[in-house]
Amino acid sequence: MSRGRLLSLGALAVVFIGAGVMHFVRPEPFEKIVPPALPAKRALVYWSGVAEILGGLGLLFRRTRKAAGWGLVALLAAVFPANVYMATAAERFAAMAPAWALWARLPLQPLLMFWVWATAVRERS
Repeated sequence: MSRGRLLSLGALAVVFIGAGVMHFVRPEPFEKIVPPALPAKRALVYWSGVAEILGGLGLLFRRTRKAAGWGLVALLAAVFPANVYMATAAERFAAMAPAWALWARLPLQPLLMFWVWATAVRERS
């Protein structure tokens, strides 16, 4: 495995494990961004935190890397509506980030999905 890919996997693992842990340490900010139509906000926050932690850990092992990568891509797609909700209701989240930043982060989600795919899922020759 190349040094660059190893560093990329490590960075992704740190990002996802760290974010997942924060779902348990400080769940309230995550609950606020769950779209109003969804029930059981705390449970959704905890389950998504578990998924992030397991996905991040899965990236670290060759046998689980591809499945973890696909799982994280699916998770990122599943939580994208929360990012859209934040951008479209920016006034509710003014204390968290300015409206321009909430809109600017929307295209970052597909880029993060691509990073996970390119690092963990894509076949290497």
